[in-house]
Amino acid sequence: MGVLAVIAKRLDALVGPGVMLLYPLYASLRAIESPSMLDDQQWLTYWIIYSLITLFELSFWKILAWLPFWTYMKLLFCMWLVLPMFNGAAYLYENFVRQYLVKYGGKLMMNQNTNYTEDQMKLLQMLSLDARKSVVQFVDKYGWDAVDRAIKAAEKEAKRR
Repeated sequence: MGVLAVIAKRLDALVGPGVMLLYPLYASLRAIESPSMLDDQQWLTYWIIYSLITLFELSFWKILAWLPFWTYMKLLFCMWLVLPMFNGAAYLYENFVRQYLVKYGGKLMMNQNTNYTEDQMKLLQMLSLDARKSVVQFVDKYGWDAVDRAIKAAEKEAKRR
């Protein structure tokens, strides 16, 4: 029973780094390479929230030292943020952060320094990071008309097959 008691007491130290750092790091790297922006939203939001928790802990460590269940509450909260069945970070972004940004920050755009239309932005969001960079370079060199012609040519070719 002694070993189980030690494991139970230090569960946060054993599981915490994997749940709060290793898995989010792995998932963030995968999200960078995926064409979907939804996983980017999930993991960027997670890292923002995790940073805020860390700042809170650093600021109030003397008070938190007196709360014996703080580490377990933090672990459970981070599990809710991280685990795919909950996607808590994306939930917080959609239901709280985004509403605030839309209300007070005006229209949200992927990159406010671009002159792309909404359809062009959607097209870029569907691409992986490498493809997105290549398309942006192509657009800078040849313009969106060349991209439209390439897409139409590909559609014609696909219909012939």
